[in-house]
Amino acid sequence: MITPRRLLLASPALLLLPRGVHATPEDMAEAVRGFTGGAPMTRGRVALDISPLVENGNTVPLSVIVDSPMTEADHVRAIAVFNERNPQPHVITAQIGPRAGRAMLATHIRLATSQTLLAVASLSDGSFWSDQAQVVVTLAACIEG
Repeated sequence: MITPRRLLLASPALLLLPRGVHATPEDMAEAVRGFTGGAPMTRGRVALDISPLVENGNTVPLSVIVDSPMTEADHVRAIAVFNERNPQPHVITAQIGPRAGRAMLATHIRLATSQTLLAVASLSDGSFWSDQAQVVVTLAACIEG
């Protein structure tokens, strides 16, 4: 049981914990391989829309649009977003299908620091398409302490 006394005694040890732990480009590549199963990606058909300069990394608008007819025969199955410097390299995966009408994802994310983001779309024919963006963050998020 954690008592106030034990918490106080442990507090100097808490100062020694690593701060600002970030993923690496290698972590992002591994997360992308997990999504694609190691299949090759082609640049194009995906448009990652995010501001290249972000003042506050705590809430950053992001959208991904994939060029697809969204028919039963030809549609987007999933859209995923990855980053190379946040604590977790896999930001989000949205599962969609032909009934969605449009292959689009819009959300807000947190960014720990300036970094590269990658959007990947999985299509019904088994192909993977991507787009990436460089983002400069002036006030970082995802940093403890």
